[in-house]
Amino acid sequence: MKKFLSTNNSAAITVIRVILGIILFAHGSQKLLGWFGGYGFSGTMGFLTGAVHLPYILALFVIIIEFFGSLLLITGFATRFAAAAVIILFTGIILTSHIQNGFFMNWGGDQKGEGYEYHLLVLSIAVALLINGGGRFSADKAIAD
Repeated sequence: MKKFLSTNNSAAITVIRVILGIILFAHGSQKLLGWFGGYGFSGTMGFLTGAVHLPYILALFVIIIEFFGSLLLITGFATRFAAAAVIILFTGIILTSHIQNGFFMNWGGDQKGEGYEYHLLVLSIAVALLINGGGRFSADKAIAD
């Protein structure tokens, strides 16, 4: 357990962990609570199971990972677990919804949908957290020390 929670004293890792957690919290809050213009749990489940054709359990995991995983990242508790979940989630998002639109985001509105560059950036941050742990000021560090 200590190895799972171990981390270095990096302030940089702390910054990327907290920022990623905040970004995912906003998206998870849209999906679960309907905050920030989101559709809430029912609307999101309807979209993910209907339009995206995800099985109910996978759609539920999308919401759980984005909302509760973001809280784990913000606090730095079970950082590696949360990072691994984000890696799985965002790999799935790229492969099921964005790879066909190419790399770039749809800034000009001339693509059929959004590219995967944002998702790849989230993946790279999550990989860094998986490797390094939660960094300075994480619950993981407080528990492991």
